[in-house]
Amino acid sequence: MHIAVFSQYHTNPDCPATSRHYSLLTQLAKTHRITLITTRTWEQQRLTREFPWVPEGVEMRAAAVPYDNRMGVARRALSFGQYAAYALREGLRIDKPDVIWGISTPLTAAWAAAQVARWRRVPWVFEVQDLWPSFPIAMGAVPNRLAQRSLYALERGLYQSAQHILPLSPDMTEYVRQSGIPAEKLTTVLNGTDLDLAAQATDVAVEELRRQWELQGCRVVLYAGTFGRANDIPLLIDAAVQLAPMCPEVVWLFMGHGFYDVLLEQAALRYSFIRVVPPQPRHAVFTWFKLADVSVASFLGLPVLDANSPAKFYDSLAVGTPVIVTNPGWTKRLVEQQQCGWYSPASDATALAKKLAHLFQVPEELRAAGARGQQVASTDFDRQQIGRTVQQILEAAYL
Repeated sequence: MHIAVFSQYHTNPDCPATSRHYSLLTQLAKTHRITLITTRTWEQQRLTREFPWVPEGVEMRAAAVPYDNRMGVARRALSFGQYAAYALREGLRIDKPDVIWGISTPLTAAWAAAQVARWRRVPWVFEVQDLWPSFPIAMGAVPNRLAQRSLYALERGLYQSAQHILPLSPDMTEYVRQSGIPAEKLTTVLNGTDLDLAAQATDVAVEELRRQWELQGCRVVLYAGTFGRANDIPLLIDAAVQLAPMCPEVVWLFMGHGFYDVLLEQAALRYSFIRVVPPQPRHAVFTWFKLADVSVASFLGLPVLDANSPAKFYDSLAVGTPVIVTNPGWTKRLVEQQQCGWYSPASDATALAKKLAHLFQVPEELRAAGARGQQVASTDFDRQQIGRTVQQILEAAYL
């Protein structure tokens, strides 16, 4: 079977980003022909050379379309439009696929997949990674009401035209269902994590990292991911400052890059308990998570963000490090039901500082929660199993 994959952002484990689709494409390419239509956005950010840029058996067609988290609205829109135009053209040039897999974000990538599917008369499967356009509208990126209505109409049309829809969290699935899509057309496929890479985070590697960063005797709080507007980095800085008098042995590590780069650099210069870690390749981040006593997956208090399926949430649990989440959505329900983490309200730095101060007084509670989280990850978050589910859905769409 020939599968055409439309994804604006391709990464591999050498990049400082989750490599979800690299893992899934590796599995699919063992039994199917894969053509990936993407961009070279992440290729220049490759930090190591331990993995091929694309998995064996995957043909890549990539446009030189720049994109960066720090871009303004107009520049992002241009990037999205440039990729959509390229994907549309390439989708009509490649050998006719049997099925198309369109991956949003942005919504324009899914639109290009849907157009090619219509013109070439083949089914397509829609993977919903974020709730677009609800997310950019909630962030104020689309103030024009007419534009908002047009984007919502586009979203509904894509849901209707897709053969099947793959939201990345239970709350995303419910959001799509409430738009009038029948439940049998929806399958939740969690973001998940790479358990094989997590297994490389050994105790020896953790201790070496602790020595290199002079963290002996320190308790560590880790934020790893995008320093984006939606991630409420100011909340974490404020919580770190409030926690310092209560727990002077605690060090906060911020690993990543994005909109708040400068703010974090300034905070690190001012406070010794805040440190900025350079972006790390995907295969190395698990050692950092294992080094931490607890990690934080923070977002602004916007309802649309409650449905998020952040990679850092899964990666932390995969190595036995419990997570604090700040959204009252499905991640809150999961950590409380499985007792593998805690909830602290978004935008409330004082509550987060008090929660951490309590947890550091009961280290056995941290360890127990981490062990439970690792068990959940092994049974529910394995990308190998997620890949098998995706493959079954793509094959069923063709048949």
